[in-house]
Order: sequence, then structure tokens, then C-alpha cells
Amino acid sequence: QVQLAESGGGLVQAGGSLRLSCAASGPTLSGYFMAWFRQASGKEREFVAGISSDGGRTYYIDPVKGRFTISRDNDSNDKNMVYVQMNNLKPEDTAVYYCAADRKVTVRTMVDVDEYGSWGQGTQVTVSS
Repeated sequence: QVQLAESGGGLVQAGGSLRLSCAASGPTLSGYFMAWFRQASGKEREFVAGISSDGGRTYYIDPVKGRFTISRDNDSNDKNMVYVQMNNLKPEDTAVYYCAADRKVTVRTMVDVDEYGSWGQGTQVTVSS
């Protein structure tokens, strides 16, 4: 399984922006569906955005559409990277954000946390009002 590590979280005011990064090590990310999940305090982990293995298709939950952009860099010369650019952040975006990966994920299963075999440790995003 690929190892994942997130970075880029922090404290930001409402309306601000953050860019989260997910660095993969181990096997190449080639062939992996990649996703960002988040978990707010006291709530279940939820799918936020996903990107196909070739980067050609992206998927978002409705609350972040138009504000978040997921992208990936499959450069095999160095670490493989996945990003999520988060603009116009809102207090309800406050959560721990996780990067996830798996080869077997499909469009129908991408929102299911149990479908992913690789997870990062998470990075805290706090949006103040």
C-alpha cells in the first residue's frame, strides 16, 4: 500500500484560502483513485473530493463545489502529490482533512471510507468566523 502524508492545514478566517498537499511514498500513485475526506468534531468522516487515476475526472460534494479544487501530480521521478485548493472557506469547513487512496475505488464507491486502503494522518483546518 502507498503511504500518505498531508500538510498545509492551519487557522484561517472565513473567506480565506488554504492549499492542502498529500505526499505519497512507496508504490507510485499510478492507477490509484485519490480522495480528500474530512471529519469534524463529533461527526463521521465524509468524502469531500475525488480524482480519477489519470486526473481526467474530478468529483465534489455539493457544499464545496465551486470553492474546492482537487488536482494531482503523477510525476514518477519524485514523490507523487495530490492537492486540494480550498477557497472562500467557511466555518463549517472546519475539520481534520485526510488524504486517501485505493486502486479499486469506483465512482459508485468513492464516498465509502471502507473502500480506501491507504490513509494519511490528517491535517487540521480551522476556519474562524
